[in-house]
Amino acid sequence: MTSQVSSPAEQADGAVVGEQRRAAGTKGVRRLDRVIIRFAGDSGDGMQLTGDRFTSETASFGNDLSTLPNFPAEIRAPAGTLPGVSSFQLHFADHDILTPGDAPNVLVAMNPAALKANIGDLPRGAEIIVNTDEFTKRAMQKVGYDASPLEDGSLDGYQLHPVPLTTLTVEALKDFDLSRKEAERSKNMFALGLLSWMYHRPTEGTEKFLESKFAKKPDIAAANIAAFRAGWNFGETTEDFAVSYEVAPAAKAFPVGTYRNISGNLALAYGLVAASRQADLPLFLGSYPITPASDILHELSKHKNFGVRTFQAEDEIAGIGAALGAAFGGSLAVTTTSGPGVALKSETIGLAVSLELPLVVVDIQRGGPSTGLPTKTEQADLLQAMYGRNGEAPVPVVAPRTPADCFDAALEAARIALTYRTPVFLLSDGYLANGSEPWRIPELEELPDLRVQFAQGPNHTLADGTEVYWPYKRDARTLARPWAIPGTPGLEHRIGGIEKQDGTGNISYDPANHDFMVRTRQAKVDGIEVPDVEVDDPDQARTLVLGWGSTYGPITAAVRRLRANGAEIAQAHLRHLNPFPANLGTVLGRYDKVVIPEMNLGQLATLIRAKYLVDAHSYNQVNGMPFKAEQLAAALKEAIDG
Repeated sequence: MTSQVSSPAEQADGAVVGEQRRAAGTKGVRRLDRVIIRFAGDSGDGMQLTGDRFTSETASFGNDLSTLPNFPAEIRAPAGTLPGVSSFQLHFADHDILTPGDAPNVLVAMNPAALKANIGDLPRGAEIIVNTDEFTKRAMQKVGYDASPLEDGSLDGYQLHPVPLTTLTVEALKDFDLSRKEAERSKNMFALGLLSWMYHRPTEGTEKFLESKFAKKPDIAAANIAAFRAGWNFGETTEDFAVSYEVAPAAKAFPVGTYRNISGNLALAYGLVAASRQADLPLFLGSYPITPASDILHELSKHKNFGVRTFQAEDEIAGIGAALGAAFGGSLAVTTTSGPGVALKSETIGLAVSLELPLVVVDIQRGGPSTGLPTKTEQADLLQAMYGRNGEAPVPVVAPRTPADCFDAALEAARIALTYRTPVFLLSDGYLANGSEPWRIPELEELPDLRVQFAQGPNHTLADGTEVYWPYKRDARTLARPWAIPGTPGLEHRIGGIEKQDGTGNISYDPANHDFMVRTRQAKVDGIEVPDVEVDDPDQARTLVLGWGSTYGPITAAVRRLRANGAEIAQAHLRHLNPFPANLGTVLGRYDKVVIPEMNLGQLATLIRAKYLVDAHSYNQVNGMPFKAEQLAAALKEAIDG
């Protein structure tokens, strides 16, 4: 997802291209303000690639967009079965949008399983494009169809477009030296070409992508391009598609700047690189591959030219151990994982708390417990991040709200870690990690200065006048201890997990010292400077909806719907979950009702109720999918009226 979207003026040029295409065509063109498309098929049908390419071209055209990839956990799930269906949903518009959309306007179903798994999400009147070649008796029986849904009238409420995608693709590639099986693999490109015609998407970027992707197999590249063009031409010539659609660029949705389409994991990786450059420190990632965090490791491994070093360890414990060692050695240290990996890393996170070294722990949350739902989203690791260690081991917690916001959240996590000498949790999730949206590339001067001063010499004078280095002598404002690079003459000091004596860092079993150190570490985290929470409340509402993390998009979309219908509701969203913003208690006290939607069973609500004695109401979902704006709007309306 590397297509760029430039300034609004350049986006307007895309509309000119659309005008030229309409002039050249013979079919009618209908203008829409937004569209939701879902590509669905077997996990081997290339639906993620198809959706990714359509998204990239949509971004380059200048639409605002939001995506929702959804795929099985298995590398190759059983073909033709409901559990094996992979889908990619894209919502794009000529105005600012916040979610991948509740219900698709268009479903591209590559087989009976894809149709059956997704038909329940479609509103009446939606368009369905089906690959009729796959609707064999055996394939339909496999998913429980006794009769063909294409012929039994069950789809009469929809605009059905039966298209023999496989046959058309094979016919388009008959002049290539490919087996039938090899030719059939390009049917997703045929479908992409057809949809590109339907919605006036640019085509040049996809053709260049295919040439690059298959640079070592030019015949395969040429075949895929041919299938892509055949799909576009089919849309232009067939009588089944009498109308194409145009969604104008969202010129007014974006501030002036240079934009690109970006996923949450990619934005997070870029944020970590930017943080290391702004801190003037090498970036070290110690990681073990785990869904859905692995993409960060993959991306950072490409950037050795920026001083990034990646270490794929043999397990989660080794990954964080190496990262903590890198922090001791003076690097901006990071470890990436998901919930099961956090459990394994917990002892070393506690060691980092004791050593008071900067370490960013990235948790891309997924459905649990245990292995759970590896490819589905959830935000149920909040209490684990807060309390999932032995002893009193407080750790700051930061959570991004959108895929693009993962960049800023990474910078913020690094700021806290480096300034306060502490491990920091960054809680993203699968929805943000794999979803994408336009991101304005910041100017260099907009980035924070994260440079740190390493200890250079003695910092304490003993009673006899001797100057010594005390590794736990603290900064008066931040309570951070000094950071000494190993090998610096005169700054040798003890390191390890046993409790430290205040100041000297010597091993201490003294009860009073332990009490003091525990309270000091807690005070350091409690004293972290974070911005006040902002409240969106234009009508002096009585009900506040409070969210965190990836619920931002659905909550904001729901609030917009309610206000458009005359309801009064306030909204606030938390980035900092430990410590909470200083004004949060005052904000909560202004409202009669506080509703907290979460993709868990009420973890933030539990913290809010405990800390502020507020009767916060939970609205919860743990089905592996993000909230839909419509369901949230209904729940919030009920809270307002109740």
